[in-house]
Amino acid sequence: MTNEELVSEVCPIFYSIGWAHYFAPATMAKAAELGLDGLQFYVAGRGGSLGDCEGSAVVSAFGYFNPTTVITAWDSAKAKVAPRIAGKAHLECSAIHGRAKLTEVEHLAEFVIAADAVNDAADTDALTLYAAVKAEPLATDTAGRAMQLITILREFRGSAHLLALRAVGLNSKTAHFVKRPADIKLFGWSDADAPHIDANVHKKMAEAEALTDELVAPAYGVLDESGRVALLDGARAIRTALGL
Repeated sequence: MTNEELVSEVCPIFYSIGWAHYFAPATMAKAAELGLDGLQFYVAGRGGSLGDCEGSAVVSAFGYFNPTTVITAWDSAKAKVAPRIAGKAHLECSAIHGRAKLTEVEHLAEFVIAADAVNDAADTDALTLYAAVKAEPLATDTAGRAMQLITILREFRGSAHLLALRAVGLNSKTAHFVKRPADIKLFGWSDADAPHIDANVHKKMAEAEALTDELVAPAYGVLDESGRVALLDGARAIRTALGL
């Protein structure tokens, strides 16, 4: 398979499974242990590697969300738990989920080698959230590290996607209403917030998706054919093991 074919197939898988630990029972137990609710731990945990910044900085790193939703959760969580502590705990929850779900996945070690290579090769310039979480130490066991790498590579494309949206002239609010209209309330929006969406917006959205793939493709390009197969086959097997 070509590198372009790999990116077009594996990135959607990472998108669909990289969040699997976010609201898993063990993650919710850790949230309760820290005195946080699910949304607070999601925001403070996912954004925690950014450090003790203002909520508006987290908004810019996340995209898609109603800023008020993120800022309220961030500020209330930060009053209870230091962001870096929440961030490390959240990333550890990814590893815990991997240990619970992925230990029986065949050829997982080969997947981890390939995913590590992509993560190591990825350029972090202008990709703030990805750069922050990439700098965190990862689990040393295969199953835990596999899930963490999927979570982090999901952030890689997500951060690149925000950059691509701005490059084509879209903001992430508009992108959200195009890409995830069923989730607008979950992300803090209402029907009254809906932007004008026409054929030109859909055209720009398609351009942004294509540009996102172009931005992340060089990192995946470090893999040879066996590495590409290991990454894609592993991602498919992991998706099955996660039941997603």
